[in-house]
Amino acid sequence: MLKTLISENITIIFVRFLINGLFLFRYEEEFDGFGVRHIGIGHCRVCNDGHFARCSEDLHISIPQAGHFISAYALGVCVGAPGMVLVARTRPLKHILLGLMVIYICGNLCAAASVNYWMMLMMRFISGLPHGAFFGVGSIVAERVADKGKSSQAVALMVSGMTIANLFGVPLGTFMSNIMSWRIPFLFNGVWGLITLFYIWKWVPSLPALPDTGLKGQFRFLKNLAPWLLIFTTMFGNGGIFCWYSYVTPLMTHVAGFSENSMTFIMVLAGLSMTVGNLMGGKFSDQYGAARVVKYTQVIMASGLFAIFFAASVSWLAVILMCICTAGLFAVSAPQQLLLLRNSRGGEMMGAACVQVAFNLGNAIGAYAGGLPIDAGLGYRYPALVGVFIVLIGFVAVSLYSKRESASLSKI
Repeated sequence: MLKTLISENITIIFVRFLINGLFLFRYEEEFDGFGVRHIGIGHCRVCNDGHFARCSEDLHISIPQAGHFISAYALGVCVGAPGMVLVARTRPLKHILLGLMVIYICGNLCAAASVNYWMMLMMRFISGLPHGAFFGVGSIVAERVADKGKSSQAVALMVSGMTIANLFGVPLGTFMSNIMSWRIPFLFNGVWGLITLFYIWKWVPSLPALPDTGLKGQFRFLKNLAPWLLIFTTMFGNGGIFCWYSYVTPLMTHVAGFSENSMTFIMVLAGLSMTVGNLMGGKFSDQYGAARVVKYTQVIMASGLFAIFFAASVSWLAVILMCICTAGLFAVSAPQQLLLLRNSRGGEMMGAACVQVAFNLGNAIGAYAGGLPIDAGLGYRYPALVGVFIVLIGFVAVSLYSKRESASLSKI
């Protein structure tokens, strides 16, 4: 079992090692000479104009066109997660993981060898296809191999690869791009993917395929209200955090008073908080219940965002509140995935895909909503205030779910 969990963790870590990160939802204006690209999970500042300039110069395109490569990856994630249900629902879980990793390897190696805009755009789309699907299948595998009563911790261990990659992967990729070439991180991902492929084959046990309920059976669970409440919980609860975190760099530099150079260290603190929050969320979910952990964590997240709105100018307090909010973001990750898996029996593949779609939609909604007050000239504090109300929508959804769950248990 230990080897299985380690293998899953390693695999997710290097899926998250992509230099371009997961999602680009808003192409920011320049801040003190930097074109800040805010990416999905982690929202590290991936690169400055120089990185995109080198890519655009090499491929003879504009910098905004180079930004399309991240959007193409995001589109691939959204298409790949539900697409897995159509083509792989009857396959053994280990075979699915191996197939997804092969797609990932090919996409990255071909991206490294891209000779023009359209080839690179297609390779980024292909590289994104296995991302959400891998996460979904990985959650199912982690739940199946976990000891009794420790399924949340098993999923959290898998998810921790994502937080570790946010902490180390993006800086490493940026370093490679600066020192050598923007193509090197993609080449590195492809080669490392081959190593990961070997360890999936060696360590992940041969688990049988999920029961085939047919294509319609995969969607049957959506007739119930509970899965929809969990989807809204994920979409809005996480989206509220991304509403603020999408603009954390200008908030910290323009309001809290930090220098651009100090943002690297601040992002490291955010990554550490994500890792700690993720592991704590998994542990507490097994002890106190997943729905309860999600509900109370969202209260903490909303309170943290509200405090950021008023206290962002106090530099040390702004950092502490940032760590609280980012820890909360990943504290709810594992319990949210498990709750939706448990409420999608007969359609686990689609349930796992719904988690990814909900997370990504929330990411997009949050980043867009957070940009509205900035566009209106209200300043960089206001995305946090908007985020409070978005998180509260998620809180209402999970509260309704908890109430229904308690009512169902009382009837037994």
